[in-house]
Amino acid sequence: MNHEHSSLEPLLDIARDLTASLAADNRYARLLGAVRRLLPCDAACLLRLEGDDLVPVAAHGLTPAALARRYPRREHPRLDVILRSADPVRFPPDSTLPDPFDGLVAGAGAPLTDHIHACLGCRLTEGGEVVGALTADAFEPHAFDALDPQMLATLGALAGAAMRTTSLIESLERQADHRGRVARDLQQTAAASSGGQLLGSSAALSRLRDEIRLVAASDLAVLLTGETGVGKELVAHQIHAASPRHDEALIQVNCAALPVSIAESELFGHITGAFTGATRDRAGKFEVASGGTLFLDEIGELPLELQPKLLRALQQGEIQRVGSDRVHRVDVRILAATNRDLSREVGAGRFRADLYHRLAVFPMRVPSLADRRADIPALAAHFADLNRRRLGLGSVRFTDEALAELTGADWPGNVRELENVVSRAVLRAAAGQPPHAPVTIGLAHLDVVARVAPARAPEAALETPPRAAAPLREQVDAFQRQRILDAVTAHDGNWAAAARALGMHRSNLHQLAGRLEIRKPR
Repeated sequence: MNHEHSSLEPLLDIARDLTASLAADNRYARLLGAVRRLLPCDAACLLRLEGDDLVPVAAHGLTPAALARRYPRREHPRLDVILRSADPVRFPPDSTLPDPFDGLVAGAGAPLTDHIHACLGCRLTEGGEVVGALTADAFEPHAFDALDPQMLATLGALAGAAMRTTSLIESLERQADHRGRVARDLQQTAAASSGGQLLGSSAALSRLRDEIRLVAASDLAVLLTGETGVGKELVAHQIHAASPRHDEALIQVNCAALPVSIAESELFGHITGAFTGATRDRAGKFEVASGGTLFLDEIGELPLELQPKLLRALQQGEIQRVGSDRVHRVDVRILAATNRDLSREVGAGRFRADLYHRLAVFPMRVPSLADRRADIPALAAHFADLNRRRLGLGSVRFTDEALAELTGADWPGNVRELENVVSRAVLRAAAGQPPHAPVTIGLAHLDVVARVAPARAPEAALETPPRAAAPLREQVDAFQRQRILDAVTAHDGNWAAAARALGMHRSNLHQLAGRLEIRKPR
């Protein structure tokens, strides 16, 4: 009776652990502890079946080397016999089959280098599926002779269930960890893209920063205009982050991606049964953003028939869900962005004049990259560093020629296009480089197509005889010299105005002019 009780207690512990709240490592350790209490062994190992390999997950009495290995069943006949047998297997001391753990026992006594020892194993199953194996070794050849076969079978069944439960928990933990990391990365990415800084020190960017600081403190509606790719979304996030509403949500709606059929529901919500597929009440973006900021991107694409309802929401702070007569009060700060000329759209009848004036309480034009060329080196370095971290590279630098090429290029896609060009250049420059090696981006890695050509009179072009191309550095200097002279001439010798037109700070322009030996008129 005492022997039965001593055998039953460890089995009950294994069964109890199946429903206990334990970490995976803890479960394996407790399972192996119960095995050691049941079996008079010098070494024991729990192995999980992964494909055709057995992988140790917990062990007692084995060396670290034993735990670091994988055990393909085709290379280890004893393990293969265990996995094929429905009943626990006890190998005779004189078995000719090699033991997978010969020489790998770390406990007291002689290493298991021969076959004069006791060895048993049982496969672990759950729901008819083989999930692993349990092995035990003892220096005493007859250590396992008196063990009850029924007890061993019960141990194998419970250990199999424990193995499966632990594997499921490990899988859930990995998924939770992965999702947690994804969520953290998304938050970091959002913070980097939306809460990041506007890079550069050009005069145009300085003016934009001043406007952001000015309007952020208010609750005025802001209409952001500018070419595609200039960073209107980033400016919207900057305004929100600097506003009194920064602790509340910034909800973004891409008006260009709103089909007419669902645009009203997306903005204002709907009630159950309002239309086919409306199976439950749903809040719209205005309600979700209440207390915070609503960013209406591509506002110029908003369907004309929806504009009166948007105007009402802006004027009165009231919205109605589709299918409902109930009025909801909302407190939303509106930021809108477009690359269209909305005043022309109003003239063409494609945009309501009253809505335009309601949105453009504080109009802000985000400068193009051509208006802030002095910022290109800083932007290029920033995008290069982002790609360096994504690709696991060493430091990334540009040659002087490559920077000159980027600074002098035309950028119809603005900052977004520059980012794409730099990303491709980093990838090309890093090709074939060892991990974490320094990367240098040269002209050969850039695929800038369109470039700004210096203004030149047709007659001069015809009269100039062909000659050998000057070195690239001289060509770049000549190009910069001509651009500066053209800007100064266009602004009647006003260097401050010329600096603004070139997207540079006045002191930077004077410094560059000095290097290029351009004499300023007295």
